[in-house]
Order: sequence, then C-alpha cells, then structure tokens
Amino acid sequence: MKYAKTNEAVSRLTPAQYQVTQEHGTERPFTGEYHDNKEPGIYIDVVSGEPLFSSTDKFDSGTGWPSFTKPVVAANVNELRDDTHGVIRTEVRSVHGDSHLGHVFPDGPEDQGGLRYCINSAALRFIPRDEMEAEGYGAYLSLVEEI
Repeated sequence: MKYAKTNEAVSRLTPAQYQVTQEHGTERPFTGEYHDNKEPGIYIDVVSGEPLFSSTDKFDSGTGWPSFTKPVVAANVNELRDDTHGVIRTEVRSVHGDSHLGHVFPDGPEDQGGLRYCINSAALRFIPRDEMEAEGYGAYLSLVEEI
C-alpha cells in the first residue's frame, strides 16, 4: 500500500483534524474520540493512511489523550525537537503524511520501554481488528491482540 499526503485527503479533514495535523494543534484533554477506546485494532494517519499505533500498545496514562508505548511501524513516525511554549519536547509526526500527531515523553510504563506517545485523536483514524483485512491492513493483524 502506498501512503502519501494528497490535497484531496487534506480537503476531507474536519476543522479539528486540520488544526491538529496541519497547524500543529492540540485537542483539549479528555475530549478526543479515541481517548477511551478499548477495542482491538490499528490507528492510522487520518491524512495518509499509514499505520501508526496498535491497540495492543495503548494504555491509560491518565493524561486525557490516547497514549501508546511504541509505534506499530517505527519507520512511519518522525520524532523532532519542539521548543515551542518555552519547554523542550519531542514532537511526533507521521512520515508519509507529515501530520502533527502529538508528543513523546519518557514517562511511560518502564516494563514496556518507558515511553509515552501522547497522540491527538484528531490525527488518527481507528480501524477495528475485524475490518483490518478488508481495509488493507491484514499484514498487521498479528500485532493486534484480540480481547
């Protein structure tokens, strides 16, 4: 599957999705569509469709945003220095879509690598496990635990 940012894909974004992915925005905590999602499946870039995170690596960080211990495909995620807001953080962007996703912090579960990928729901599209094959993500089924 080829993943890319297209004008058509960007034109389909909701105002919230556009603000987060294209303007480096952040949704308010506890308001995102996937904050409490516990279904098995995969999270993809809302712009490019590239696979980003698995429900298997999702955990409740208590921060108000979907949090993951690692990307499903590390090569699909760029980590960049972000010194906006007077603080040094690490921004997370999708490689093919160049979408702003959120930030990564070193305060995740120690037994799973210690990272917390704090991601905006508006940057993601969730594909339930039972729809992954039909949507072209069957190669990632082994990375998604069934509940």
